[in-house]
Amino acid sequence: MVLDNPGQHGSRWQAIASVAAKIGCSDTTLNSWVKKAEVDSGQRAGISSDMAEKMKALERENREVRQANEILRKASAYFAMAELDRRSK
Repeated sequence: MVLDNPGQHGSRWQAIASVAAKIGCSDTTLNSWVKKAEVDSGQRAGISSDMAEKMKALERENREVRQANEILRKASAYFAMAELDRRSK
């Protein structure tokens, strides 16, 4: 609604305030939604919602892989020590 009628209000902030009052949200919330819509449509520079979701998923996967590697490293060290103890007896 804010982006559909750019000339209807005196300024962008007035448009945001008017629409926010109509839909029952805060001005700053609507402003962030408008900015996000502009980024997603390519009208504004930034990371799109899709890319942000992919990055978040990759970061989560990377964290899980690091945790699994740490567990495997510790298990390997444990079993190596157990094997050395077994051989020394």
